[in-house]
Amino acid sequence: MKRKHFIRNSGGIFLGTVLAPNLIANLNLSNTLNIGVIGTGGRGKGIIKLLNNLEGYNVIGVCDTIPFRLEEGFDLIKNNKNAKAYNDYQKLLDNKKIDGVIISTPLNSHDIIAVDALDADKHVYCEKTLAKGADATARVVNKCKTSNKIFQTGHQYHSSRLYTKLVDMISDGKVGKIVSIEAQWNRNGNWRRSVPDPSLERQINWRMYREYSFGLLAELSSHQIDFANWILQATPKIAIGMGGIDYWRDGRETYDNTKVVYEYPEGVKATYTCLTSNAKDDYKIMVMGDKGTLTIFYDNAWFYPEGTYKPEYGDVDGVSGATTNWTQGKGIPLDIKHIDPTKQALIDFRDSIINNKAPLSGVTTGAKAAYAVEMGIRAMDTKETVYWDDTNYIL
Repeated sequence: MKRKHFIRNSGGIFLGTVLAPNLIANLNLSNTLNIGVIGTGGRGKGIIKLLNNLEGYNVIGVCDTIPFRLEEGFDLIKNNKNAKAYNDYQKLLDNKKIDGVIISTPLNSHDIIAVDALDADKHVYCEKTLAKGADATARVVNKCKTSNKIFQTGHQYHSSRLYTKLVDMISDGKVGKIVSIEAQWNRNGNWRRSVPDPSLERQINWRMYREYSFGLLAELSSHQIDFANWILQATPKIAIGMGGIDYWRDGRETYDNTKVVYEYPEGVKATYTCLTSNAKDDYKIMVMGDKGTLTIFYDNAWFYPEGTYKPEYGDVDGVSGATTNWTQGKGIPLDIKHIDPTKQALIDFRDSIINNKAPLSGVTTGAKAAYAVEMGIRAMDTKETVYWDDTNYIL
């Protein structure tokens, strides 16, 4: 990011928590946190709007290197007499009034900004995926080990009370022994955003370019990978996959369709599909066990108990023998109360800081998902089997 400082009126936003192991911060804060938001694109502005309506948050700083994005972000907080706008995140970090930051910038910048924020004694909420690649992820993990600040990774479904309850159900044996996980996040559209000036193409559509992003697997499937790691209490050992730019031939460098399969300990296979040219069923996760299947959507879930087999004897195509008749269990909707996952994640971040408590989605869970994403990218790029690497995947 350019080291120029743009400032107007007055600034700060805080979101998320990642807690360094055995280094619980001795906080001396009021119940209101001054926050700075770094990155005021669509995600950053959405978070600011949520924070503006949540008790205990005071957004006093915003930062972006694209002028009109910075203006849009500042417009959301300019009525705050302490609000400030910056085009250099280091200047925002220099603001001693800011307690924590939300990082909602392109993926390739997560690690350096997160490390600098921790060095500046700020709590950090870093959007998913935690970092781009194994080396960048390890840098954040190692920094958190020496910091006493809260660090939260923005896998917001980890905060969802719907998903928390589903994890408890799975842990209690509701689906039995898990044998397979099938996940998808399908859309029908080019995934592009409008660009007011061609010179801003790569900055605005950064998800399309390898310099900035890993594309669909990092931006969408990573949430579902995080969930699989959570319910299995494990990390994948093997990844295979295929991806391609087969539909949107528009100069993009990240895949417009992906399919990755991970194998976990005890042989559980987890499959992740992302399409940008067919939206059937949109978002869905199926956790399949020998007692039933949980089918999970954005904001609701169903349980399908396993049915029964009834042997029937007779002639089949002229051959005498036994056949089986399968009776499928009827789906049962699960009534679990919850609120918007991002809103819940922000509440949890605030509470983790005020109560000096480790976040549900911390640096370790975030790193596990980031490493798995990197495995999947390598598998698709090389069309080879990729193995979890304990020597490089620092936790």
